[in-house]
Amino acid sequence: MIDINQIRADTPAASRLAYLHNAGAALMPAPVVAAMKGHIDLESEIGGYAAADRASDRLEAVYGSVARLLNASPDEIALVENATVAWQMAFYSLSFREGDRILTAEAEYAANYVAFLQAAKRTGAVIDVVPSDATGEFDVGALERMIDERVKLIAITWVPTNGGLTNPAAAIGRIARAHGIPYLLDACQAVGQMEVDVEAIGCDMLSATGRKFLRGPRGTGFLYVRGALLQQLEPPMIDHFAAPWVSRDEYRLRDDARRFETWENNYAARLGLGAAVDYALDIGMDAIEERCRLLAGRLRSGLASIRGITIHDLGRKPGAIVSFTLDGYEAEAIVSSAAAAGITIGASDPSSTRIDAEIRELPPLVRASPHYYNTQAEIDRLIDHVADLTSR
Repeated sequence: MIDINQIRADTPAASRLAYLHNAGAALMPAPVVAAMKGHIDLESEIGGYAAADRASDRLEAVYGSVARLLNASPDEIALVENATVAWQMAFYSLSFREGDRILTAEAEYAANYVAFLQAAKRTGAVIDVVPSDATGEFDVGALERMIDERVKLIAITWVPTNGGLTNPAAAIGRIARAHGIPYLLDACQAVGQMEVDVEAIGCDMLSATGRKFLRGPRGTGFLYVRGALLQQLEPPMIDHFAAPWVSRDEYRLRDDARRFETWENNYAARLGLGAAVDYALDIGMDAIEERCRLLAGRLRSGLASIRGITIHDLGRKPGAIVSFTLDGYEAEAIVSSAAAAGITIGASDPSSTRIDAEIRELPPLVRASPHYYNTQAEIDRLIDHVADLTSR
């Protein structure tokens, strides 16, 4: 059972804002802020090196916290600057040759797709987009039919940046495992709003950020790499932390996922990430997921009842990202008018999911993303605000 009063007390801004922009950057709870401020204060008092030494046990514990969040081993976790770095370290560790195939989704995120394009340009690899099914979800039947011996990677975004979609990550994992194909999952928008179990999903690599639904600080992210694959991957860039210099002409990669890290880090941010993970685990990811879906469902149904609103969400079980347009209004105009009314939402540009946007002929979309610390009254405030726009 979620103690909404305590959670909102831990989120001071919730008393003055209806904050519905968690797919962008969520509000950090008080323990996250305290962890970061405390370490910064310590660094100012005794210096960065000594502060890191004093916090070494807590810093080490972050790996265990992330591992528990994902049902993984701490040795399979790397802590990095953001989700993009996490994803890139995994992707660019893979080798492609001319004719190799990368299978991805229609709603793949722009940052990932341009990396596919770069790999294709450099190596002659081929990008093949698996079509969506009638609900808008990634078509696992089509995936099965498209697999041949040239497929070297399946890489998808689990919860795309717009459209409310939750792709069938575990079903994709079963197919990838059956064919022995590496599977890279972008879980940037999934982690923190739903349960994430890498064993149940069957992914080999997973990237995520701290700043979104996990409610951690900006400049934090993590990478999971399955132990069975880890020893086969050499990171695209290394330093003497990832690969100690063991003799004049030799380095030796670490045995764990920290081979994807570098020596210098923002330790205050790492402690904030650990506090955010622990905060979510203390509440319970099952309870968080249930409340996120409840609030998002209320928002969708309320908006859908307004004349001129089009909901652009897809899939059989949409998550906590609600995308919509209002006839006669640009997305940014709606975002601005909501901000003036004390409601924080965002917008999503078609370029962020270009293939999906072109197929569906999408304009810029308004993106509202509630989280468990929101109330039904805040959801209704946004619905009422949008309804008022139609009467002007």
